[in-house]
Order: sequence, then C-alpha cells, then structure tokens
Amino acid sequence: MSGGKNKINVKVVEISKVNDLVTRFSFERIDGALFPTFSGGAHIVIEMKDGEINRLNPYSLMSDPMDQSLYSISVRRDDNGRGGSLFMHRKVKLNDEMVISYPVNLFAMDLRASKHLMIAGGIGITPFLAQIKQLGTLQGHFELHYSCRSRALGSYVEDLTDHYPNNVRVYFDDQKQTIDLVNLLKGQPLGTHVYVCGPKGMIEWVRNTAFEMGWPHEAVQHEEFLAPPSGVAFTVNLATSQKTIDVGEQQSLLEAIEAAGIDAPYLCRGGACGQCETRVLECDGDIQHNDHWLDDEQKVGKTHIMPCVSRFAGRNLVLDR
Repeated sequence: MSGGKNKINVKVVEISKVNDLVTRFSFERIDGALFPTFSGGAHIVIEMKDGEINRLNPYSLMSDPMDQSLYSISVRRDDNGRGGSLFMHRKVKLNDEMVISYPVNLFAMDLRASKHLMIAGGIGITPFLAQIKQLGTLQGHFELHYSCRSRALGSYVEDLTDHYPNNVRVYFDDQKQTIDLVNLLKGQPLGTHVYVCGPKGMIEWVRNTAFEMGWPHEAVQHEEFLAPPSGVAFTVNLATSQKTIDVGEQQSLLEAIEAAGIDAPYLCRGGACGQCETRVLECDGDIQHNDHWLDDEQKVGKTHIMPCVSRFAGRNLVLDR
C-alpha cells in the first residue's frame, strides 16, 4: 500500500469506553457498500488529520470477520505518545468522517494447526478477538492466556470468560498472577501453533522460551506495531526525488516523505512488514533504528532504514527515495 491508494471513506458509528485507558470505535462505509472481507489478525491504517500533520496509525480489527457491515478497533490511550491515540480519544466524535485503508494481515492464523495457543498482554488482546470469532465459525480449537495489569484495565475480560469459560484464562499483575509458560508450552499437543501479541518484553519472552524448548520458528507467530518515537528534528536528502525534507520532532520520517508529496509504500507503519525499507546512500551520523525488520548487519553498516519508525541524528543523510 502507498499513499492515495486502497482507501475507504467511513463514518464513526460507535464510540464506547471499555475502561479508563481503552475506547472502542466502530465504522461504517459512507457509500453504504460492504467492507472487504478480512481474516482474524488483520489490521487497518486510520488517517488522522492532526493539525498540519497527517497521521496514519495501524490498529488491529477486532470485529467479526464474517460481518462486512462494520469494522471495529480498540485504541489504548497513550498520554506520552506522539498524539495519535490522544487524537482518537479526544477529537474523534460520533458521525465524524474518516479515511481508513483496506485490511492487511501480517498476523494470520495457520489454519492447518491442530490447536491455536494464544498469549496476549494488555491491548494485544484485540487481534485475538477477531481470530476467536473466525475459529468459532470454523470450529477451530483454541486456548487463550491473557495477562492484564488489573481487572479494571482488562479489556473484554468478562466477555471472553463468559463466552469461552473453558478456553480462556486471565492473569492480573496486581494480584501477582503470572503465566507458567514453560509448563504451558510443554503440555501442548503435536501440531499446535503459538501466537503472541502484547508488550515487547512479553513477545521476546514467549518467542525465546519456545525456541529454547525446540518449537519450530514457523509455529510461533507474533505481532507488535511500534509507535514512531518522537525526537530531535532532522533533515534528509532524497536522491531520486531530488528533494530535501525536514522531519519534525513529533513527525516520522515516513510522514515527512508523504507530506512532501512523494509516494511511499507501507503496510503496517510499525516497523514489522518491511514494505517501506529504504536504501541509505550516504550517512554522516547515527541512524536510530527502531524496527523489527532489518538485520544487525544492515543496522551496523547503515545501509538501510525503515522510515516508519526510525530517526537520524547527524550532519548528512541521503536516501534512495
């Protein structure tokens, strides 16, 4: 996907407070048509016109994949972020018109698996809500382990435990409840796939533990969208476009490229998909890599950058863009 393509005009038809940090937003198409189908784990990118900056943030779809009349997401408020979640919580109103992308799935279930073991932390529960609905239609076997800070901040805990009492277990940090991961992974039947979505530390813990125990890499899937960090403003030269652009303190490099009228590919805008990977032609300074995509050699060699989440500090940066 790139700017100006594959977009849908929508209207906000529901804003529901889930807890003190999370709010659910639902959308219908303005043209009255059906939404594209999607599979559990898919996300959309929402366009937010925030003053002079046009933000595009990814959010997992949590609605029923079988229901093409409505798309729903849940947004966790981040008071220390760049402002995307605050925009959604404070500025978006019922019946507002917005623009979203077509759904993209970088966290799809492998439906060949005999069982789906889901491990969620905090707002990382959202893609699993759609996956569970999809598995209900397919009569798929799943088990969910969901870690929350507290019962009050556990999004959709009651819905999950009421509807799936035999499949869902919830752990609350304030009650010092933790997932016994080693024994959990030991007790899974052959053909199980593991999915984890949540904070970076949880993702690394689950993946590293599973791999140390001999789980094959293709049977352990994860999703983490990184929010572009703020930082000191910097200047970048774009060789192909023959333009010099300034990147603001609260702006990502990708947003600055788009603001300059340059078409730039993306799927996730969170450092995970690799679509916006760009070659570095010259670098006199330090690239602040914040992605999951580039390998160590590319990062140390300063040969590539992910404009969606990475920044620069130094005298000169020239990109093949």
